[in-house]
Amino acid sequence: MKVLKGQDILALGFMTFALFVGAGNIIFPPIVGLQAGPHAWMAAFGFLITAVGLPVVTVVALAKVGGGMDALSSPIGKVAGGLLAAVSYLAVGPLFATPRTATVSFEVGLAPLTGDSPTALFCYSLVYFIVVLAVSMYPGKLLDTVGRFLAPLKIIALAALGIAAFALPAGPVGDAQPAYQAAPFSQGFINGYLTMDTLGALVFGIVIVNAIRSRGVESPKLITRYAIIAGLIAGVGLALVYVSLFRLGEGSHVIAADATNGAMVLHAYVQHTFGSLGSGFLAVLISLACLVTAVGLTCACAEYFSRCLPLSYKTLVVLLAGFSLLVSNLGLTKLIAFSIPVLTAIYPPCIALVALSFCKEFFRSPARVFAPVMAVSLAFGLVDALKGAGFSDWLPDSLAHLPLSDQGLAWLVPSVVALAAAVVVDRLIGKPAEAVA
Repeated sequence: MKVLKGQDILALGFMTFALFVGAGNIIFPPIVGLQAGPHAWMAAFGFLITAVGLPVVTVVALAKVGGGMDALSSPIGKVAGGLLAAVSYLAVGPLFATPRTATVSFEVGLAPLTGDSPTALFCYSLVYFIVVLAVSMYPGKLLDTVGRFLAPLKIIALAALGIAAFALPAGPVGDAQPAYQAAPFSQGFINGYLTMDTLGALVFGIVIVNAIRSRGVESPKLITRYAIIAGLIAGVGLALVYVSLFRLGEGSHVIAADATNGAMVLHAYVQHTFGSLGSGFLAVLISLACLVTAVGLTCACAEYFSRCLPLSYKTLVVLLAGFSLLVSNLGLTKLIAFSIPVLTAIYPPCIALVALSFCKEFFRSPARVFAPVMAVSLAFGLVDALKGAGFSDWLPDSLAHLPLSDQGLAWLVPSVVALAAAVVVDRLIGKPAEAVA
């Protein structure tokens, strides 16, 4: 029976970590740390739940069912499961996350050097997606290209930045903004959504499993074990990156007090700490981080849609890279503005799906529990999305002032209530087989 060597398992963990760490993972923690001030670590706790805990749990859940999101969502039926999977893949693929990797890496890393012009962005994104296309064409070699080469370079760069954040703080901790004074934990929790890590985990599950299979491992138990180990390695790496970036932001009040996003905080800190080499270092770090994530997203989306559409994997890679190139040239501001309400809406049912998957064996009929809980979480996630998009005036007062609504968690209490009711009904009706008999 084929097994992985220790160095292969480590490379798999590095690959998984590298797939997760994109631009969003690097630019959101510094601004949260800066704005939270003395409450930074309570905000970090909430952030780590949605940006580390949920993705690792999702990788474990997918590993148990063989890596495919369709198997995970089977209790809600093929149609609903297919729609959820398609929306998730499109969100973290060509619509939002993949184009964002190019746009963010340009605006954070190269725009300060080349100028923020449409022509410069197009030239950069063209070269960027040609590289993504070339690497994505051969998914079986991901463990070699990403796990053994690109991932270690990425880890070294992030380690240098993380060590500097603790060893060379820019200054003392500043004051917290009102939102973080009132509810630092929930603010951190919601900001963890923006990394898209949980949706990314739903997408990357099949990439991780296929990377294991590419080494000749066929045993389902071994595949599950290796995927879980890879997820845990990635989780530890993500936590270390986030903690160091929170520390970086927390101590950057003196040099970046007026910053409105994490890119500005990072740029100010790197310039302050590394001097004239700062911009070049940041450009390499961001570009490398984004490139690896873009490759993983493109491979995962092409793999999924090749099973749903009459198109080959390589044809889809070309189409996805080309579409992502076009979308990336819309600009970072428009991408982020449109993605926030969409993510706010689709995250709750995805969280519910992953959480319920671990309790599946306790339900007489999983469909009776999964479907209503996920439907309720989606409905109230849409309420949060409308508020986040600035349409709160359209909502009746009863929906605009739900419990935890101010924290962007209006879906949580209704979902728990729906879960309790669904479990009771499931127990009362009994197993479907009993009803047929």
